[in-house]
Amino acid sequence: MAERDSVFRYTADMYSARPAEKPESLPDQGSPAKRPQITMKRTEAKSGSVFTIILVSALAVVLLGTVIYSLNRRNTMYSKVSSLNNELNLAEAENVRLQSELESQMSAKNIEDYAENVLGMKKIDSSQIKYIEIQTDDVVNIPQRDESILGKVKSFFEHCVEYFRG
Repeated sequence: MAERDSVFRYTADMYSARPAEKPESLPDQGSPAKRPQITMKRTEAKSGSVFTIILVSALAVVLLGTVIYSLNRRNTMYSKVSSLNNELNLAEAENVRLQSELESQMSAKNIEDYAENVLGMKKIDSSQIKYIEIQTDDVVNIPQRDESILGKVKSFFEHCVEYFRG
């Protein structure tokens, strides 16, 4: 214990340590023989503990690698989804533009101009119209046939089957 309370000083010319003067107020702890002996225990690693440490470390590295890989895959999928959503928005905008263009071209005035100028068609005049008269009194009636006894029995059984089926 006395060494613990000792103060060492170093001089540049000697490179050795000397105890400094001890203050008078500290009591003397006794000779080195009275000091308790400090023993150091040697701890030896068990042969299985090194293997366990390596195994746990490898498992931790594998788990870390899978986490990093899954995060990378998730980010890749998010970027793909984002790019596909952008493409979808562009396609929808193009669809709206094409629909409005189609509606503007399908107006009656545009169709009439196309028929006259491109196809060479002309408007019909009243001299070109021909009317056809149809007689409405011509109605065809098909008389109902008289069924034989065999036909009546067959129709009776068909009606019964329909009735029981619902």
